[in-house]
Amino acid sequence: QVQLVESGGGSVQAGGSLRLSCAASGRAFSNYAVGWFRQAPGKEREFVALISRSGGSTYYADSVKGRFTISRDNAKNTVYLQMNSLKPEDTAVYYCTADSNHYSVYPHDYAYWGQGTQVTVSS
Repeated sequence: QVQLVESGGGSVQAGGSLRLSCAASGRAFSNYAVGWFRQAPGKEREFVALISRSGGSTYYADSVKGRFTISRDNAKNTVYLQMNSLKPEDTAVYYCTADSNHYSVYPHDYAYWGQGTQVTVSS
C-alpha cells in the first residue's frame, strides 16, 4: 500500500504560479504511476496530468498543456505539479493518486488517493 499527502495549495491571482507536492509513504513508490486530478464545486473529478513509474513518460489534459509540468523524485518519494499561468478556471481541489497497474486518465483506475489540496485562482 501507499499513502499520499498533498501540499502546496493556496490562493493566487491569475497569471501566478504554484507548485503542488505529493509525498508518498510505503514501499516501492517507483512501482506506481502517479496522477493529478482536480474537482471544482459542482463538477466531476477531472484528469490533469500523469507520470509513469520512472518519470520518463508524462501526459497532460489539453486544458493545462504548456502551463503545468508534472515531475517526480523517486528517491524522495515525491511527485510535483508545477502550475504556471494559472487561470480562474484552474480553481479546484487537487488530488494526487497512484496505482501500480494502470497509467490512466480515468479516476476509477486508481487505488490510492490523497486528501486533496485547495487551489484558488482569483481574477
